[in-house]
Amino acid sequence: MSLVLSDYASDASRSRGRRHAEAPSPGRDEFQRDRDRVVHSTAFRRLVYKTQVFLNHEGDLFRTRLTHSLEVAQLGRSMARRLALNEDLVEAIALAHDLGHAPFGHAGQDALNECMRGQGGFEHNLQSLRTVDLLEQRYPDFDGLNLCFETREGILKHCSHRDAVALEAVEPDGPARRFLEGRQPSLESQLTDLADEIAYNAHDIDDGVRAGLLTLEQLHEVPLVRRYLEAATRDHPSLAGQKSRRLLFEALRRLLSAQVLDVTETTAENLAAWSVHRSSDVRAGPKVVAFSIDMRHESTTLKKFLHRLLYRHSQVVQTTEAAKEVVRQLFTAYRTDPRLMPSDYADRADTQRAVADYIAGMTDRYALREHHRLTGCAAFDHVAVRRSDRSGPEQ
Repeated sequence: MSLVLSDYASDASRSRGRRHAEAPSPGRDEFQRDRDRVVHSTAFRRLVYKTQVFLNHEGDLFRTRLTHSLEVAQLGRSMARRLALNEDLVEAIALAHDLGHAPFGHAGQDALNECMRGQGGFEHNLQSLRTVDLLEQRYPDFDGLNLCFETREGILKHCSHRDAVALEAVEPDGPARRFLEGRQPSLESQLTDLADEIAYNAHDIDDGVRAGLLTLEQLHEVPLVRRYLEAATRDHPSLAGQKSRRLLFEALRRLLSAQVLDVTETTAENLAAWSVHRSSDVRAGPKVVAFSIDMRHESTTLKKFLHRLLYRHSQVVQTTEAAKEVVRQLFTAYRTDPRLMPSDYADRADTQRAVADYIAGMTDRYALREHHRLTGCAAFDHVAVRRSDRSGPEQ
């Protein structure tokens, strides 16, 4: 059964189109076609070995960029359906939003940004757009995936004024224009951005507990999490005091459901209060997709908690610093001798950007193999093994 879209949803039949004209695809609209192109891309497959907080060698059950992207897509589609927005566009943006992430999570991005200082820097949102616009080479007539404007706009969810000016100079009235004019992206783009936040907050809790770096006792410090831990225990007394992870899973399930409901109810109220009737109203007005004031405060408190106790945990910092050094040494090696890279990178005139593109495309484990090949060093031998490596597959 086809779903009826609201008047303010993005309509694939009214898309601003692709940079290179193509004939329509039989049986698929343009946003469905974008989603399929992302799923079949090389960059998407690499996400399975690109990790977030915990690196690939630290355990099989931690989130990867691929599982995170799938979780964002699921949350986004659920919210889009409730609001009668375009689920296919949400899914396309969600599956593509992390394609530009470097290996080793934010550590890799930070190291590449340092290496590219003075050359425009490195930022993963820009790199995701660069990946779908240029670096994927699958078609005979153009570089990139040639995605629709609306999908590309959603991928570029953050952009500095300097970067927006540079992008606008290359592509006038492109996806960076809204940052210069202070305009909003589509509702689908706004929704995917918030689904991303919901997903990584909840799932970093799960991974942090799995790694033994967070405890349920510590999580009781966070009002948002405590509320659902207590509710789960109240409704299922048998979970109290158990070593099973069922209590945490139940609490996180409730937390996710509550945040999804909060976003959809708040967004529906905003749409009515601000008289949003068409997609053009969305772009001209304030940001529509949002948490309620109370939920925004609680979500911010949770993020601060994770930053303090998880992202700055000594074991995470130790791994992060080792990962940064791997990226720095790879960059220096390829910058010194570009012939160490494949010819399609080595032969490019802008050597430093070519090196950044090559490293950004690596998975965690490929980067480690390359580092060992070039330096003879095993980068993480000195880093402590997580407790999760000793947990059984049922965990």
